[in-house]
This record gives sequence, C-alpha cells and structure tokens, in this order.
Amino acid sequence: MIPPMIEAQKNRREILGGAAGAAAATLWPRAIRAQAAPRIVIVGGGFAGASCARALREADARLAITLVEAQHTYTAPPLSNGVLGGTRTLAQQQFGYDKIAAAGITVAIATATTVDAQAHSVTLSTGDKLRYDRLVVAPGIALRFDAIPGYSAAAAAQLPHAWTSDGTQIDLLRRQLEAMDDGGLVAIVAPVNPSRCPPGPYERASMIAHYLKTKKPRSKVVILDSKDTFTMQELFLKAWKELYPGLLEWKSLSSGGNVASIDIAKKTIETDFDNYTFAVANVIPPQIAGPIAKLAGVADRTGWCPIDPVTFESLQQKNIHVIGDAALAGAMPKSAFAGSVEGKLCAAAIAALLVDKKPAVPKLVSNCYSVVAPDYAISIAGVYHPVNGEYVDVEGSGGVSPLDAPAALRAQEAKFADAWFRTNTAEIFG
Repeated sequence: MIPPMIEAQKNRREILGGAAGAAAATLWPRAIRAQAAPRIVIVGGGFAGASCARALREADARLAITLVEAQHTYTAPPLSNGVLGGTRTLAQQQFGYDKIAAAGITVAIATATTVDAQAHSVTLSTGDKLRYDRLVVAPGIALRFDAIPGYSAAAAAQLPHAWTSDGTQIDLLRRQLEAMDDGGLVAIVAPVNPSRCPPGPYERASMIAHYLKTKKPRSKVVILDSKDTFTMQELFLKAWKELYPGLLEWKSLSSGGNVASIDIAKKTIETDFDNYTFAVANVIPPQIAGPIAKLAGVADRTGWCPIDPVTFESLQQKNIHVIGDAALAGAMPKSAFAGSVEGKLCAAAIAALLVDKKPAVPKLVSNCYSVVAPDYAISIAGVYHPVNGEYVDVEGSGGVSPLDAPAALRAQEAKFADAWFRTNTAEIFG
C-alpha cells in the first residue's frame, strides 16, 4: 500500500501544473490584447511573491508586473538549518533577482512605505509611487519581540532568532555554535502557534544536535516550548531517541518549558519550573503578518490576514491579494512549499478576474520535509480545498512518514527534500 504522504507527492505535479496551465493557456482571450496592459504590483519577493510574479508573467507577456523586495539577496529558510548542522553553506541558501528581472518583471529593491487602497497605489522608500490594478502582498512574518520579557529586537544581535530571510541571523547563530566551548548548553525557545514552518524549530534542534554530536559531543540542546504538542511529534521523538540520546531534550509546556523571562547579561532563561544557563540561545518569538499587511489594511485583530480561499483576495480590502505565511488559510500550513503553490494559484485567479471570469476552485498540495540528520528526513503532506470560506483537508489525503520506516526510506526523503529545494528555487529564482 502506498502511504498517503507518498501519494500526495505523486499527485502534486499534476495539481501545480494545472494551476499554472490554467493561467497561461485558458484565461486570456484575444480581446484583452487590444486593451492597456493591466498593472500588477507584488510586494514581497520570497517563495510566494516571486512564484506569483513568475506565474503571472507566464500567463501573459503584456502584463506590467513589478516585484517589490527590500533585500538584494533572498536567504531561503527551507533547509537553512543545514547551515547550522554543518551540512550546507549559507551561499546555497541565497538567491538574487537578476533572472526574475530578465524574464520581463520589473524588480524594485525598496521597502513599501504606504499603500493607498482607494487610489490603488503603493509608495516606496525610494519615493516612487506605483499604480496598480491588482496588488499582491506576500508579507511573510514579523516577530513579536515584546512577547518574551527580557528579549527585544536589539537582543537578537546577541540571541539570534534566525527565523527570517535575513542571512545575517543564520550566519550569527552558526558562528556562535562554532565558538562555544564543548560542554555548553544550546537553548532553543520555540514559538507558539501560528508560526512560520511549524516543524522548523524541531528540525533546527535536530541539526544543531548533529553538529554537536560530531564536533562538541559533551554539549546539549534543550527545546523550551510553550506547547504540549507539535507537528510530526512522534517522528521527531523517535529520531532523537535513535540519533541523539542524552544530547537533545524537549521541555513541553506541562513539563515547564514555557519561558517566563530571559536575562541576556547572565545568559539565563527562566521558565515556569527551572532556570537554564546557556552558552548559545536561539530565541524564536511569537509571530504575526509582516509590516506591509498592516500598511495595506489587510490584517485583522489577530495580526494575520483573512482571505477568500478561491482568489486569495483580502476580506479587508478589495483588489488586494494576500499569499504566503501571512494569509489565514485554514488548515494550509505556513511553509515555503505552500507559499509557492499559493503564488501560482493566486496568479491564475488574478488572470481570470482581469477578464471578468470566475476563478476555478483550487486544490492546494503541501509537502513539508524536515531533515533530522544527513540521510535522514521525515515529512508531512496534505491536500486542501475550500469549504465554507477556508481551506480544510481533503478527506483521505496526505499523511506523514511511516513511524517504522526503514533507513532507506529516511534517506530517500532526504533526497526528496534536496530535490524539491533545487527544483523550486531554480523555477522561481533561476
């Protein structure tokens, strides 16, 4: 019997191909070619925003597409924990926008400072004002630095979060791990849900444990968690018992993992039950949608962005679409894989709306890999569709890696993870 997770992997190309094909092949009648080119502005050049720009360009060469991104270099979060584990370099995670610009997409390296939804305009930090017919925002996440007593944006220069596409943070955490004495404690503060890449902190703990096991075996990793459960928990716990016995400890909410405060000077973390003295601390705060969401008026009181699940149009503002981690997409996870799919489907919906067609009701596939050690990965997959205004699981779809899988399957999944990353980054940025 083929596990649901493998079946979802098998079908994802057809679903994604159908989404891109719908935009490129069926949604642009000849009449539109006599009209002025519609102006599409996309703010955010990560997996979601850049994928949307690419798909829109494939839909019609006439579209006037501008991609706004604050950084010249994008540091991709997927597989970046391998940089901490010593299995990947930072350069392997970093991509520029030259190839996107070469595809006929205007790339503006700037920050969006104002969104005027009534005037259909976006003002940039350069002073330029961009008019749009449709605006797509891919805000990513913002970190709530004030949610943990003793932590702050300034503190991140000493206790890195390494949770955004800013490569300096992951590099700082890597250098701290290399500099610490053997026998030191690495403390990871895991965020509450919802957050970007729910299994990410546990993959990170695994890869740091791998580094310590090979380079500093007297050291230890502790995960301080404000949750009692997490994604793929059984699979992670089994892997840690096999690979890192005595080296990695998870402290759940009920066992005293909730962080009460951090003292940077003393290098201590106080939880509900204990105090921990750390050599290196990776503090991942709670999260909300990135700043552009508030500027555009698309975030609700939760800090996230409610959307129409068929068009990805904001429920707060007309003609503005929200994709990626910031979107409230029901059961759909906040992952790079999901963001890249949402970008393609949003492009197809916009292409339909521009010619007064009703967008097709989509299905979304997600497949999230977590690398626990070299040649050892696990995954969770799902298929989602809109029901009553939000994405829910398609019954009988998806699943997780088998708990009792042989080493060969774990190694195969590690290859799948690498292949997904290479394929998608080449498609989007290459």
